[in-house]
Amino acid sequence: MTSFPTRRLRRLRGTPALRRLAAEHHLVPSQLVLPVFVKEGITSSQPIASMPGVSQHPLDAIADVVDEAAAAGIGGIMIFGVPAVRDAVGSGATDPDGILNRAIAVAARAAAGRLTVQADLCLDEFTDHGHCGLLAADGSVDNDATLEVYAEMGVAQARAGADVLGLSGMMDGQVAAVRAGLDAAGFAHVAILAYSAKYASAFYGPFRDAVESTLQGDRRTYQMDPANAREGVEEALVDIAEGADVVMVKPAMPYLDVLARVSDRSNVPVWAYQVSGEYAMIEHAAAAGLIDRERAIGESLLGIRRAGADVILTYWAVEVAHWLRAGKELA
Repeated sequence: MTSFPTRRLRRLRGTPALRRLAAEHHLVPSQLVLPVFVKEGITSSQPIASMPGVSQHPLDAIADVVDEAAAAGIGGIMIFGVPAVRDAVGSGATDPDGILNRAIAVAARAAAGRLTVQADLCLDEFTDHGHCGLLAADGSVDNDATLEVYAEMGVAQARAGADVLGLSGMMDGQVAAVRAGLDAAGFAHVAILAYSAKYASAFYGPFRDAVESTLQGDRRTYQMDPANAREGVEEALVDIAEGADVVMVKPAMPYLDVLARVSDRSNVPVWAYQVSGEYAMIEHAAAAGLIDRERAIGESLLGIRRAGADVILTYWAVEVAHWLRAGKELA
């Protein structure tokens, strides 16, 4: 007599409706955030060659970017500034008339509460040496002197209208410093997103094209060692203790194990950044006919969500939001 399986797990995979019903993890547009690059001195959007489909935008285009993102139903935009002039101390970052702070103000007016306006809080885009902090006399990054500037940046961005500040510099004590600065200036309502487990990664390459990075050398003395996972959890717990409202793991796909560990231990929301290199690999592989573009995008996002991300920063945010609203299967 033929022996048949007693458990037939395929039963719940037979149709799209059954798969939707049995899905353990879901993604909705409000869980997506779009990174946006604003470049000073340009009059039209400029495509970024290493990131097909992504552009640097002029200030005048930001309201339209916000309108498109809000119409798609995504949760927010994260703004990065590309200034025309940089100096050793990144003075454009704290200047109310600097490109990033002006872009925040434009975005906040356009958003009118329809999505969150988030701002990158780091000096790397504003310094002529490309590091995320001020340099000491010996050329090292001066952690504590940088914290004072970060606090000023936080107040400037809050004053411009940012809802969430993305602390991405990986300086020890940055959350406590910015939180204290915000609270003292009357911005206790502004949330802090801590890039807690931010690794020194090769996957940032195309992003450095996007912000026209001037970095010489690397950031391994302050960004995390890719070999370390427990340390990523510790970084997140320290940031939570200092007052972070949200913690982040970046990049996402090479560090899904870290994302899962942080998610298990965190009592605040955990976000992940699907960085430029992750985006570019899929886009270029799909353009070469090597993979199914849409399925690869969906699968990558579901993997990040499954690992524990409550929200994902992704350059596909608006496109994927339209798929989701249309009821499309992601993978």
